[in-house]
Amino acid sequence: MANAAFLAGIRESHALPGDVRLMQATANGLLLLAVLLFAALALNWAVRHPRFALRIVQVEGDVVRNSASTIRANAAPKLAGNFFTTDLQAGRRAFESVPWVRHAVVRRVWPNRLVAALEEHRPAALWSDATGEKLVNTFGEVFEANLGDVEGDNLPTLSGPDGSARHMLALHARLAPVLARMNAEADAHIDALSLSQRGSWRAEMDNGAEIELGRGTDDEVIARAERFIGTLPEVTQRYQRPLEYADLRHHDGYAVRLKGVTTTEPKPAGRK
Repeated sequence: MANAAFLAGIRESHALPGDVRLMQATANGLLLLAVLLFAALALNWAVRHPRFALRIVQVEGDVVRNSASTIRANAAPKLAGNFFTTDLQAGRRAFESVPWVRHAVVRRVWPNRLVAALEEHRPAALWSDATGEKLVNTFGEVFEANLGDVEGDNLPTLSGPDGSARHMLALHARLAPVLARMNAEADAHIDALSLSQRGSWRAEMDNGAEIELGRGTDDEVIARAERFIGTLPEVTQRYQRPLEYADLRHHDGYAVRLKGVTTTEPKPAGRK
């Protein structure tokens, strides 16, 4: 107990007066304010210093449809600020606004470089609607670009309700190898695939044939096409005529029209 009382007395004897403690706290506060002010001035200097101006815009990744210089020329006017102040999300949008660029990841590289890693659209089909023709990428996304860039790519044309491009591209991938077998000499290709507002599918082939595939699930449409292709050679060989039109929307079979021949039987004389 005595020792505790002795130590308490020592602490009391060394306690600073209130005005001294106030001065000390004020001095500490002023010191902290000075440090913060110095840091702000240093940051302002760094932000404005020409050394940190963006001098290099580097393009990486897919640059098949566009050259790196063309991409930079299109995106650069939309970039603002320097190494510290440039908005990376705004930079991403600037690069993604360039034709053929699907996705961009933009990052800073010390001390004055901006690097954009790009992913380009890979065209898989044309898209036709009331506004004109666009393109569909391999993800089923509709995008706009110069159609002249894909001339000679033999892309099929898709036409359907808004938002159906992804579904249509997926069915096309399943349907194309089935209908390719309709030609004995060489694979037939789908020139155009359409989906009506009521959900009915129709295919136009590069050999001129048109096929009404009807409605139903994807599996039902594919099964209907498989049955048709499985028996079509017998019909074409029998008449030795190419297919012009086929209607698969019948429950118990299908109707075809060959060049100059139809499977619709004429009515017997005297029967109405």
